[in-house]
Amino acid sequence: MDGDIRLVLVEDNQTFRETLELLLPLHAGIEVVASLENGADAVDVCARLTPDVAVIDYRMPGLDGPQTTAAIRAASPRTRVVCLTASVTRAELERVRSAGAAACLTKDQSLDEIVAAIRAVATAP
Repeated sequence: MDGDIRLVLVEDNQTFRETLELLLPLHAGIEVVASLENGADAVDVCARLTPDVAVIDYRMPGLDGPQTTAAIRAASPRTRVVCLTASVTRAELERVRSAGAAACLTKDQSLDEIVAAIRAVATAP
């Protein structure tokens, strides 16, 4: 992959979203091109901007993580999705993976682990 990883961040919790928005670009090669609070806006933005990666929350009002994932993948097939969740059951994990997510992480994982997942899915063939 040439250049920065262009990333869309989708999280309904304002504090968590703003924290990631500030911290992710501190890691070389990551550019947050949009920061949104809901899945519907994410689908529109991903269709328009075609980011490399969308990092999305699993549990959001309106479109949830799996619904948002499927819609992003349909609107912007080159965009890879990393789903973040407070906790996930095996059934939820399968649902988001079936929707097209490349990775699913819990929010208590370290920032380094989240960045590593973003890099891995962005550079996967």
